[in-house]
Amino acid sequence: MRKTKSTNLPAPYLKRLSVRQDAVMSEQYPFNLPWLDTDFVLDFTTPVTIIVGENGTGKSTLIEAVAASCGYDEAGGGKGYRPVDHSHAVDRSGSLLSGVLRAAWLPKLTTGWFFRAESFFSVARYLDEAARDANAAPPDFLSWSHGEGFVRFFEERMARQGIYLLDEPESALSPKRQLELLRLLHAVQESASAQIIMATHSPVLMAVPGARLIEIRGASFVETELRETRHFKLYRDFIDDPSEFVDRALRGDI
Repeated sequence: MRKTKSTNLPAPYLKRLSVRQDAVMSEQYPFNLPWLDTDFVLDFTTPVTIIVGENGTGKSTLIEAVAASCGYDEAGGGKGYRPVDHSHAVDRSGSLLSGVLRAAWLPKLTTGWFFRAESFFSVARYLDEAARDANAAPPDFLSWSHGEGFVRFFEERMARQGIYLLDEPESALSPKRQLELLRLLHAVQESASAQIIMATHSPVLMAVPGARLIEIRGASFVETELRETRHFKLYRDFIDDPSEFVDRALRGDI
Protein backbone atom coordinates (compact mmCIF):
# COMPACT_ATOMS: atom_id res chain seq x y z
CA MET A 1 0.00 0.00 0.00
CA ARG A 2 1.31 3.46 -0.88
CA LYS A 3 2.43 5.50 2.08
CA THR A 4 0.64 8.76 2.77
CA LYS A 5 1.82 11.75 4.73
CA SER A 6 -1.63 12.68 6.00
CA THR A 7 -5.23 11.53 5.81
CA ASN A 8 -8.75 12.72 6.50
CA LEU A 9 -9.64 9.31 7.93
CA PRO A 10 -9.91 9.00 11.72
CA ALA A 11 -7.57 6.82 13.77
CA PRO A 12 -6.77 3.98 14.20
CA TYR A 13 -4.56 3.65 11.13
CA LEU A 14 -2.84 0.42 12.09
CA LYS A 15 -5.79 -1.99 11.99
CA ARG A 16 -4.32 -5.40 12.71
CA LEU A 17 -1.20 -7.35 13.59
CA SER A 18 -0.94 -11.01 12.68
CA VAL A 19 1.79 -13.59 12.13
CA ARG A 20 3.09 -13.89 8.59
CA GLN A 21 2.31 -17.20 6.89
CA ASP A 22 5.96 -17.58 5.91
CA ALA A 23 7.26 -16.71 9.41
CA VAL A 24 10.25 -18.70 10.63
CA MET A 25 10.16 -19.20 14.41
CA SER A 26 12.72 -20.50 16.89
CA GLU A 27 12.82 -21.43 20.57
CA GLN A 28 14.62 -18.20 21.46
CA TYR A 29 13.05 -14.97 22.74
CA PRO A 30 10.89 -13.33 21.45
CA PHE A 31 9.65 -16.24 19.35
CA ASN A 32 8.93 -18.32 22.45
CA LEU A 33 6.43 -15.83 23.90
CA PRO A 34 3.34 -17.87 24.95
CA TRP A 35 0.94 -15.76 22.88
CA LEU A 36 3.02 -15.84 19.70
CA ASP A 37 1.84 -18.60 17.39
CA THR A 38 0.51 -18.90 13.86
CA ASP A 39 -2.99 -17.94 15.01
CA PHE A 40 -1.95 -14.70 16.72
CA VAL A 41 -4.12 -11.73 15.69
CA LEU A 42 -4.42 -8.37 17.43
CA ASP A 43 -6.99 -5.89 16.12
CA PHE A 44 -6.90 -2.15 16.83
CA THR A 45 -10.39 -0.66 16.97
CA THR A 46 -9.96 2.58 18.93
CA PRO A 47 -7.61 5.57 18.62
CA VAL A 48 -6.01 4.67 21.97
CA THR A 49 -5.06 1.07 22.77
CA ILE A 50 -3.60 0.24 26.18
CA ILE A 51 -1.69 -2.99 26.76
CA VAL A 52 -0.99 -4.20 30.29
CA GLY A 53 0.60 -7.25 31.85
CA GLU A 54 3.33 -8.41 34.17
CA ASN A 55 7.02 -7.98 33.37
CA GLY A 56 8.15 -10.60 30.90
CA THR A 57 4.80 -11.00 29.14
CA GLY A 58 6.13 -9.29 26.01
CA LYS A 59 4.12 -6.07 26.02
CA SER A 60 7.15 -3.80 25.58
CA THR A 61 8.61 -6.12 22.95
CA LEU A 62 5.34 -5.88 21.04
CA ILE A 63 5.48 -2.07 21.18
CA GLU A 64 9.07 -2.21 19.91
CA ALA A 65 7.99 -4.49 17.06
CA VAL A 66 5.32 -2.00 15.95
CA ALA A 67 7.91 0.78 16.15
CA ALA A 68 10.28 -1.22 13.96
CA SER A 69 7.53 -1.81 11.41
CA CYS A 70 7.00 1.97 11.29
CA GLY A 71 10.71 2.52 10.63
CA TYR A 72 11.41 4.03 14.05
CA ASP A 73 14.68 3.47 15.86
CA GLU A 74 14.54 0.89 18.66
CA ALA A 75 15.89 3.49 21.10
CA GLY A 76 12.97 5.79 20.38
CA GLY A 77 12.22 8.69 18.09
CA GLY A 78 10.61 9.06 14.70
CA LYS A 79 11.63 8.22 11.16
CA GLY A 80 15.13 9.35 10.35
CA TYR A 81 16.14 9.75 14.00
CA ARG A 82 19.02 7.68 15.33
CA PRO A 83 19.75 9.13 18.75
CA VAL A 84 21.72 6.21 20.21
CA ASP A 85 24.82 4.33 19.07
CA HIS A 86 23.73 0.72 18.55
CA SER A 87 27.17 -0.70 17.76
CA HIS A 88 27.24 -2.55 21.10
CA ALA A 89 23.51 -3.21 21.42
CA VAL A 90 22.51 -6.71 22.48
CA ASP A 91 18.71 -6.73 22.69
CA ARG A 92 17.01 -6.47 19.30
CA SER A 93 13.97 -8.54 20.23
CA GLY A 94 11.47 -5.96 18.99
CA SER A 95 13.08 -5.80 15.56
CA LEU A 96 13.21 -9.60 15.39
CA LEU A 97 9.53 -9.84 16.29
CA SER A 98 8.56 -7.32 13.64
CA GLY A 99 10.07 -9.63 11.04
CA VAL A 100 7.42 -12.29 11.63
CA LEU A 101 4.45 -9.94 11.96
CA ARG A 102 2.19 -8.64 9.23
CA ALA A 103 0.74 -5.16 9.75
CA ALA A 104 -2.53 -4.13 8.08
CA TRP A 105 -2.99 -0.37 7.67
CA LEU A 106 -5.72 1.95 6.40
CA PRO A 107 -3.99 4.12 5.41
CA LYS A 108 -0.27 3.43 5.82
CA LEU A 109 0.56 6.39 8.05
CA THR A 110 3.84 6.03 9.90
CA THR A 111 4.58 9.61 10.85
CA GLY A 112 4.72 9.81 14.61
CA TRP A 113 7.01 8.78 17.45
CA PHE A 114 8.23 5.89 19.57
CA PHE A 115 8.63 6.97 23.18
CA ARG A 116 10.88 5.02 25.55
CA ALA A 117 11.34 6.46 29.02
CA GLU A 118 14.84 5.03 29.52
CA SER A 119 16.18 6.70 26.38
CA PHE A 120 14.29 10.01 26.66
CA PHE A 121 17.43 11.94 27.68
CA SER A 122 19.34 10.79 24.59
CA VAL A 123 16.41 11.50 22.27
CA ALA A 124 15.79 14.96 23.77
CA ARG A 125 19.44 15.87 23.44
CA TYR A 126 19.39 14.64 19.83
CA LEU A 127 16.40 16.89 19.07
CA ASP A 128 18.19 19.90 20.52
CA GLU A 129 21.32 19.23 18.46
CA ALA A 130 19.30 18.64 15.28
CA ALA A 131 17.47 21.95 15.77
CA ARG A 132 20.72 23.85 16.29
CA ASP A 133 22.20 22.27 13.15
CA ALA A 134 19.16 23.59 11.26
CA ASN A 135 19.56 27.05 12.84
CA ALA A 136 16.24 26.62 14.63
CA ALA A 137 15.28 27.08 18.26
CA PRO A 138 15.78 23.81 20.14
CA PRO A 139 12.75 22.35 21.96
CA ASP A 140 14.86 22.16 25.14
CA PHE A 141 12.88 19.46 26.94
CA LEU A 142 15.83 18.87 29.28
CA SER A 143 15.60 22.28 30.97
CA TRP A 144 12.59 21.01 32.89
CA SER A 145 12.37 18.32 35.52
CA HIS A 146 12.27 14.81 34.10
CA GLY A 147 8.50 14.50 34.57
CA GLU A 148 7.78 18.01 33.30
CA GLY A 149 9.96 17.34 30.27
CA PHE A 150 7.98 14.17 29.56
CA VAL A 151 4.64 16.01 29.67
CA ARG A 152 5.89 18.92 27.53
CA PHE A 153 7.15 16.39 25.02
CA PHE A 154 3.78 14.59 24.90
CA GLU A 155 1.92 17.90 24.52
CA GLU A 156 4.14 18.96 21.64
CA ARG A 157 4.23 15.64 19.76
CA MET A 158 0.76 14.17 20.19
CA ALA A 159 -0.95 17.30 18.89
CA ARG A 160 0.09 16.09 15.42
CA GLN A 161 -1.50 13.43 13.25
CA GLY A 162 0.41 10.16 13.38
CA ILE A 163 0.94 6.94 15.30
CA TYR A 164 2.50 7.22 18.75
CA LEU A 165 3.96 4.26 20.62
CA LEU A 166 4.48 4.74 24.36
CA ASP A 167 6.41 2.22 26.43
CA GLU A 168 5.69 2.69 30.15
CA PRO A 169 5.58 6.53 30.01
CA GLU A 170 4.63 6.72 33.71
CA SER A 171 8.16 5.82 34.85
CA ALA A 172 9.12 9.44 35.63
CA LEU A 173 5.64 10.87 36.20
CA SER A 174 4.15 11.70 39.58
CA PRO A 175 0.45 10.85 40.01
CA LYS A 176 -0.41 14.48 39.19
CA ARG A 177 1.68 14.36 36.00
CA GLN A 178 0.03 11.07 35.08
CA LEU A 179 -3.30 12.89 35.24
CA GLU A 180 -1.95 15.46 32.76
CA LEU A 181 -0.99 12.66 30.39
CA LEU A 182 -4.40 11.05 30.98
CA ARG A 183 -6.05 14.25 29.74
CA LEU A 184 -3.86 14.28 26.63
CA LEU A 185 -4.68 10.65 25.89
CA HIS A 186 -8.39 11.34 26.37
CA ALA A 187 -8.21 14.25 23.92
CA VAL A 188 -6.67 11.96 21.29
CA GLN A 189 -9.27 9.27 21.96
CA GLU A 190 -12.08 11.83 21.54
CA SER A 191 -10.72 13.53 18.42
CA ALA A 192 -9.35 10.38 16.69
CA SER A 193 -6.66 12.68 15.30
CA ALA A 194 -3.85 10.23 16.07
CA GLN A 195 -3.33 6.62 17.07
CA ILE A 196 -1.69 5.70 20.35
CA ILE A 197 -0.56 2.23 21.42
CA MET A 198 0.72 2.25 24.99
CA ALA A 199 2.19 -0.33 27.36
CA THR A 200 1.79 0.68 31.00
CA HIS A 201 1.66 -0.49 34.61
CA SER A 202 -0.25 2.61 35.75
CA PRO A 203 -3.94 2.19 36.68
CA VAL A 204 -4.31 5.96 36.18
CA LEU A 205 -3.24 5.71 32.53
CA MET A 206 -5.34 2.57 32.05
CA ALA A 207 -8.44 4.65 32.81
CA VAL A 208 -8.68 6.57 29.50
CA PRO A 209 -12.44 6.68 28.74
CA GLY A 210 -13.32 4.83 25.56
CA ALA A 211 -9.84 3.37 25.05
CA ARG A 212 -9.44 -0.34 24.42
CA LEU A 213 -7.73 -2.01 27.38
CA ILE A 214 -5.99 -5.33 26.73
CA GLU A 215 -4.32 -7.48 29.37
CA ILE A 216 -1.77 -10.14 28.46
CA ARG A 217 -2.63 -13.25 30.48
CA GLY A 218 -0.32 -16.11 29.62
CA ALA A 219 -0.99 -17.11 26.04
CA SER A 220 -3.97 -14.76 25.60
CA PHE A 221 -4.69 -11.11 24.91
CA VAL A 222 -7.85 -10.41 26.89
CA GLU A 223 -9.97 -7.30 26.35
CA THR A 224 -10.84 -6.11 29.83
CA GLU A 225 -11.92 -3.22 32.04
CA LEU A 226 -9.84 -1.24 34.50
CA ARG A 227 -11.32 -2.83 37.64
CA GLU A 228 -10.65 -6.32 36.30
CA THR A 229 -6.92 -5.82 35.75
CA ARG A 230 -4.46 -7.35 38.20
CA HIS A 231 -2.78 -3.95 38.58
CA PHE A 232 -5.98 -2.24 39.73
CA LYS A 233 -6.82 -5.03 42.17
CA LEU A 234 -3.34 -4.85 43.71
CA TYR A 235 -3.50 -1.08 44.21
CA ARG A 236 -7.07 -1.33 45.51
CA ASP A 237 -6.06 -3.89 48.14
CA PHE A 238 -3.18 -1.67 49.25
CA ILE A 239 -5.38 1.41 49.57
CA ASP A 240 -8.10 -0.47 51.43
CA ASP A 241 -5.73 -1.58 54.22
CA PRO A 242 -2.06 -0.62 53.75
CA SER A 243 -0.81 -2.26 56.97
CA GLU A 244 -2.51 -5.57 56.34
CA PHE A 245 -1.41 -5.50 52.69
CA VAL A 246 2.24 -4.85 53.61
CA ASP A 247 2.16 -7.62 56.22
CA ARG A 248 0.91 -10.07 53.61
CA ALA A 249 3.49 -8.88 51.10
CA LEU A 250 6.34 -9.30 53.59
CA ARG A 251 5.16 -12.82 54.33
CA GLY A 252 5.17 -13.58 50.61
CA ASP A 253 1.41 -14.13 50.51
CA ILE A 254 0.86 -11.73 47.61
